Amino acid sequence: MKTDNTQKIIPNLWFDTEAEEAANYYTSVFKNSGTGKITRYGKEGFEFHQKPAGTVMTLEFEIEGYKFTALNGGPQFKFNPSVSFFVTCETGTETETLWKNLTEGGMVLMPLDKYPWSEKYGFVQDRYGVSWQVSLGKISDVGQKITPCLLFVNENMGQAEKALKHYTGIFTPSAVDGILKYGSGEEAPEGMVKHAQFSLLGEKFMVMDGAGEHHFSFNEAISFIIDCKDQKTVNDYWDKLTEGGDKKAQACGWLKDKFGLSWQVVPSVLAEMLEDENTERTSRVTQALLQMKKPDIRKLKEAYHYDQSHA
Repeated sequence: MKTDNTQKIIPNLWFDTEAEEAANYYTSVFKNSGTGKITRYGKEGFEFHQKPAGTVMTLEFEIEGYKFTALNGGPQFKFNPSVSFFVTCETGTETETLWKNLTEGGMVLMPLDKYPWSEKYGFVQDRYGVSWQVSLGKISDVGQKITPCLLFVNENMGQAEKALKHYTGIFTPSAVDGILKYGSGEEAPEGMVKHAQFSLLGEKFMVMDGAGEHHFSFNEAISFIIDCKDQKTVNDYWDKLTEGGDKKAQACGWLKDKFGLSWQVVPSVLAEMLEDENTERTSRVTQALLQMKKPDIRKLKEAYHYDQSHA
């Protein structure tokens, strides 16, 4: 199970205004859970976020030892099943209880039932639209209780294996646990990925090619925050992940890769700056960040320490 100190890639969930409500909901539904640090909006950037100063911007929370960040970003982006979270339950009771809680007010995509890959499995969008795959199995077979799963559909269909190789070529350490492909006569073309599992920086991920017509694709509703210790790390991830990506979707450390998946390349020091109780400092850092695409740690530090250098 992951601990607070080891997780280097953190899913970010984009809500309109429900981040705090949703985090409290998830920590009530899952065991080994709790909420953490909160950042709040200042006056800076109101023309973009339209959030009153002092309201919750981000909230960290952890469920089953796995860290998430919830963001109040506005109504622009909606959750869809292109990114879901696979939850491995080790008893039938746990599976059924979690399923009951997640389906309340939600929408069932695949009913909880017996399937070739699991004695009990179901796919659901919860009351907030976040998708979960609940499966009876052994955590030792996956290596992680909660695992992000990327579904490649429509114009992305057939790209799952390419994406797996792309990501494992960027992150170190990384590993491919296994790839199961469709055979002849199955619902997707032979050779496409039915299910694959891999790890990036010690975190497990899954990918699948999805057959059929789907009215969704990757968007900014779910992104992945990469914690970067220094500028070289920021530069390396930024350069490799933006290759072939959407240049218009790059701002404040956010980017879209060649598959349309969103990432946030974030220097570790930025979080420390934004948590400062000195609102003038956090305001200057925010203003500086709003002018950037790729974060520049030197310029962020200059903004942070401006009052000292001009004292």
